[in-house]
Amino acid sequence: MKFLKKLLVWLIAIFAGIVILAYIFDIDYLLKAVRVVYFHGKTTAYLDDYTHFDNRTIEAGTPQPWAEAKGYNSVKPTKRLQHAHDELGTVAYIIIKNDSIWHEAYYDGYGPDSKSNSFSMAKSVVSAALFKAIEEGKIKSLDTKVGDYFPEYSTGLAAELTVGDLSSMAAGLNWDEAYSSPFSITTRAYFDSNLPETMLKAGVINTPGKVFDYQSGATELLDMVITKAIGKPLTEYVSEKFWKPMGMANNALWQLDEKNGIEKAYCCIGSNARDFSRFGKLFLHDGNWNGTQILDTTAIQKMVTPRFAASPQYGYGWWINNYLGKKMYYMRGHLGQFVIVIPEDKIIITRLGHQKGLQTETDPHSNDFYVYVDEAYKMMGMMKPNEGKGNTLPLTKAEAESADRQ
Repeated sequence: MKFLKKLLVWLIAIFAGIVILAYIFDIDYLLKAVRVVYFHGKTTAYLDDYTHFDNRTIEAGTPQPWAEAKGYNSVKPTKRLQHAHDELGTVAYIIIKNDSIWHEAYYDGYGPDSKSNSFSMAKSVVSAALFKAIEEGKIKSLDTKVGDYFPEYSTGLAAELTVGDLSSMAAGLNWDEAYSSPFSITTRAYFDSNLPETMLKAGVINTPGKVFDYQSGATELLDMVITKAIGKPLTEYVSEKFWKPMGMANNALWQLDEKNGIEKAYCCIGSNARDFSRFGKLFLHDGNWNGTQILDTTAIQKMVTPRFAASPQYGYGWWINNYLGKKMYYMRGHLGQFVIVIPEDKIIITRLGHQKGLQTETDPHSNDFYVYVDEAYKMMGMMKPNEGKGNTLPLTKAEAESADRQ
C-alpha cells in the first residue's frame, strides 16, 4: 500500500513537472492537443473535434432546399467507390447534376444535417470573402499590402506581402506546414490561444508573390486583414454575404482560438455536405445564385485560374485539376474533404470523411480525387468501365505497398 501511495505521488509530481516545463518553454498548447486528440483515441485533428473548442456561429437565413433529380438515388455506388468509402471512412458522398442532387449517401451515423470539420476547405471560403471585400471597396485590391494593416509586416521582405499573395499561397512566411509534428507552428496554431500573436511573430523569410508554397498561416493572416478591413468578425461577414443569401439549411460553427477570439480561418467550419456543396454551385454559376450576383464573375474566374504557370494546381483559395480533358476546380481539406466542381458537365461532387487517399510526390492531387470523379461518371453512365484512373490507382499507402509486392 505504501508503495502505491509513493508511486501515485511520483506520478503526480512527474505530471506537474511536465506541465510546468510546458509553460516555461511556451509549449503548453500541447497539453490541450493531448487532451483533445490522444485522450479521444485519435492521432490527428478529426471531423467532430469542434466540440472541444470555442466556436462562433455562422448564422443561416431562410433555407433553400436542394432539388432532387429524376432517378434520385436509383443507382448504387460502384464497387470501387464503395471500396473507397469503406477503406477511407467516408461519412458523406453527394453527386449533384444540373443543380439537383442525383445521388447521396451517408455513413458512420452521419446524415444530411450532421456537422463535420471542413478543415482547409475553409480556405476557399476565406478567399471568397476577400474578393467580396474587394468588390465592396473595403479592401482596395489584391495588391493591398498586409503592412497597411499590421506594422509588423511593413519592413524588409514582409513589406512586399500582399493580400493576393496570402490568398494564392505565395506568402513566403516562416511557416512549417507539418501536421504530424507536435512542435510545428501549424500544430501550435490549431491548439494554442491568442492566434494573432502567433501570426504577427511568424514573419516572412522568402520573397512574397514569386512561388506557390502552401501555408495555412497565409489564410490566417488573411483573415486578420479582412477582419480589420470590414470591422467585424469574419464569421458575421460570411453569414451576411454567403450563408444567408445562399439559403444554407443550417447554422454552421467556426472554431476560434479562444472564447470571443478570432476564427481559425485556415480550417474548421463545422457544417454538412449539402451546405458545403452550395459553394460549388455558386462557383459553377460564376457567382450568380438563382438570379442574384453574390460574387462578381471576374472574381470567380480569378480564383479558379492558376496564378503561377509552374503551379497549375492552385489559384486563389481553390485547387485546380485538368482531368479527363475537362477543367475541374475544388475545395479541399485535411482527411479528404472535397467539393469538386466540373463546369463543362454541370456536376458537383462532395465527399466528407475520416481519411484521405494516397498523396504522392509526383501528383498534387491525391488518388481518391480521381476515384470520386471517375466512379461518379460511371454511375451516371458518362464513362466507360475502363476509362479514367480510378480503377488503377491505390487508395492508401498499404494498398500501394501491396501492389508493389505483387
